[in-house]
Formats: sequence, structure tokens, C-alpha cells
Amino acid sequence: MRWEGDRQSDNVEDVRGSGGGGGGFGIGGGTVGIGTIVIALIGSWFFGVSPSTILNLLTGGGAPAQVQQAPAHPPANDRETQFVKTVLGYTEDTWTQIFRANGATYTPPKLRLYTGRTPTGGCGLGDAAVGPFYCPADRKVYLDLDFFRMMQQRFHVGGEFTQAYVIAHEVGHHVQNLLGISAKVDSARRHLSEAQANAASVRLELQADCFAGVWAYHTNQAKQIIEQGDVESALNAASAIGDDALQRQSRGVVVPDSFTHGTSAQRVRWFTRGLQTGSVEQCNTFEARQL
Repeated sequence: MRWEGDRQSDNVEDVRGSGGGGGGFGIGGGTVGIGTIVIALIGSWFFGVSPSTILNLLTGGGAPAQVQQAPAHPPANDRETQFVKTVLGYTEDTWTQIFRANGATYTPPKLRLYTGRTPTGGCGLGDAAVGPFYCPADRKVYLDLDFFRMMQQRFHVGGEFTQAYVIAHEVGHHVQNLLGISAKVDSARRHLSEAQANAASVRLELQADCFAGVWAYHTNQAKQIIEQGDVESALNAASAIGDDALQRQSRGVVVPDSFTHGTSAQRVRWFTRGLQTGSVEQCNTFEARQL
């Protein structure tokens, strides 16, 4: 993946080493008036669940508590940190343009780099064991970089474009939050059975995968970031973290009613759809008859 020398985001908080201590990627707000694109995205609200690790924490009322924790040392500026800042900058540029084209303003999330555990502004104590996650209450993406090393060791998938896909997926949840999708789904899910709630969670996660593909399409059009083998690596990662693959690896059997993120084939399909079309409207998983 080509990225060196491009603009780096100022929205990265580095609290690694500060002694701190959270939908997720799938291993462990206010509404923006965006016109017709909202109608195309929201579809049916009969699917009423959010990622089990995060969006069920949205039910508390009032403004989220603000957690401030200063780093114990100056933020790192190594290659890995610069990469994260650059990728977040790419997401800012892409989503700003998409929102602007639809008469809306994009407010970017913060991204917090942490190690082990970290307090959040409304989602409890973030734990690296759940993997990268987005907290709608404080509009932040939380990332422990050890996750990328675990992906390589456990699933034998890696590469910088794969890591960018992970970040873009979490930013996809932020886009859902801005559009009001997350809150609508979370409200509706309270009236569903567990199986129906899980099915709705799958649709929310697959939409975030599709949004990640939309990001990749537009960023590559503008910056030519994708190199040979990058897409294949990202698709391998999407396949490795499908619910069916993870369940087969961990318990030897697959229980579809318990899926919360989608099968390997579904995750690949929706990321690919976003990547090939660059169209947000094509990411309407809530009205798709077949995922």
C-alpha cells in the first residue's frame, strides 16, 4: 500500500503507556441531514440490533461523561503511528467529500491508540481483547496495535492495506452513527428476539464492511494507494474473521443464529461491493434480500 508522504490526521490520541485501564471489528450522536442518501441507506428498521460489544451501551441517557487522560510521555511518531494517522486522514478526506456531495457536513471521529485497557467516554472500560471498536457515545475509534500482530499470528493475514481496511470498517460505524442508522437500529432491536437481533447486527456490520470498500474505492481514485496483492490480502482478512470461520476454528461447529458479523462469504461480498462501486447507496444491507 502506498501512503508515505500524504497528509496525517490530527485526530489521533496516543495514550499508550499512560497506565489507562469500547461495533467491534469482529474477533473478540446526532443525525446528519443527508437527504435522499439516508433513505437509500436506512431501509427497513425491522432489523434492530447493534454490535453486541458496543451499541448496547447506547441506552444510557444524557451526554457521555468526558474522560481525560494525559499520556505519560510524548506521543510516538514511528512508522506504524504515522500509518494510522495517514489512514485516518484518508477516511476524513473521503467521507468529507461524500457528505459534501450530498449537502451535509462530515464530522470526523477521534482515534485513540492505547495498550491493554483504556477508559471511554460512555462505553465503559475498553479492552484490547475485543479488538478494535467504535464507541458511538464519544465518537471515537479505539485501537490497540497489537491486534494487527495477532491477525498475522492467528489468521496469517496482514499487510498495511488490510490494516487500513480494519480502521476504515470502524470509521464506517462512525458514518452509521452520524447518519442516525446505529441509534435507529439499537432502538428497534429491543423488540426483537435474540436470533432476530443477531441478524440485524450482521446487517449493520456488513454495511460497515461495504463502507470500508467505498472508502478504499475513493481513496484509491484520489491517491492510487492500492498495490498488487493488497485487495487479495484484505479479502483474505475479511474471510478469516467471518462468523462461520471463527466458530469452526474455536468450537468445531457453526451456529448461524448466533452470527453477529456475517459469514466469510458475506463479509467478502459486501467489502467487494463497496470497493467495486464506490457507491454508498449500494451498501443498503437493510433492504438486501440476500446478504
